[in-house]
Amino acid sequence: MDRIRQYWDAVTDDLNNYPANPEIELIPLRTTGYATAFGVYITSSGPYRLFGYLSIPKGTGPFPAIYYTATYTSVLDFLPQGTSNFTRSRFVTFSLAGRGQRNADKPYAAMFPGHFTNKISEPYEYVFRSVTADCLRGAQFLLDCPEVSNEKTVVVGNDLALIVASLETRIKYLMTAPKLFVDPIQLAGKVIDYAGYPALAELNDYLRMYPDDSDKVAETLSYFDLAYHATNISAKTLILAGSKGSVVDASALFPVQSSLAGASQIFESQDSSYKDGLYCEQWITENLVSPDTDPIVPVHWS
Repeated sequence: MDRIRQYWDAVTDDLNNYPANPEIELIPLRTTGYATAFGVYITSSGPYRLFGYLSIPKGTGPFPAIYYTATYTSVLDFLPQGTSNFTRSRFVTFSLAGRGQRNADKPYAAMFPGHFTNKISEPYEYVFRSVTADCLRGAQFLLDCPEVSNEKTVVVGNDLALIVASLETRIKYLMTAPKLFVDPIQLAGKVIDYAGYPALAELNDYLRMYPDDSDKVAETLSYFDLAYHATNISAKTLILAGSKGSVVDASALFPVQSSLAGASQIFESQDSSYKDGLYCEQWITENLVSPDTDPIVPVHWS
């Protein structure tokens, strides 16, 4: 058994030692005539208590579902927002705060910058090992919900969504926008500020400050090799790349796509929130509902 597989088998084995013990609370303020909102507390490895927002359409399920994995931000959004909130009438939605994010920040409150490199020179203590376990526990929780159609569930997020899809075989659809673990040591040197790629900029700063840790950091990051994880993914996958010439454009992500075991495509950003967002909503609707159904999009997109 290879060392990367052993590493992640240890993660899942440890997670299995802790029952999820979900607590689900109604959120009246977020409940509408077409969907009911809940706050969810679940236990991950540690044990560590996590928080998420769950929305279930009114009516008879099971429903298609969208799972938003933890993001590299301090605050968890109730997704979707604004006029695209009507998406909740069609899909179960679940967004999770990984440890360190707001509402899941006890006892560990993440610092930005600082979160991505927290214990990065210690492979088995690295914070993103635990955050990945958190995201996996969120997927397990959602897929176990009786209101959810497992055959019509998509995991949406950054690199963590991809790794979760490699660890949870029930996932049938994946939409991922990798920015954290795409050849990070090499790409970090190309990032000069925190604007578009804060984690890579943080890594660049860390390696300049602790050059003697470079071998240990490389070992830790090798366990998050996206091309390796892609070989274990049979889910239909949409990879969202940056615009042409950016740090993570389609050419940078091609090694990941070519390693995927299932059907896949790369969409390169058009540098337009409208064009990019519409493409994503169409892809989700086409695969989880039907090709003949129009996506639910914000009013100002119409």
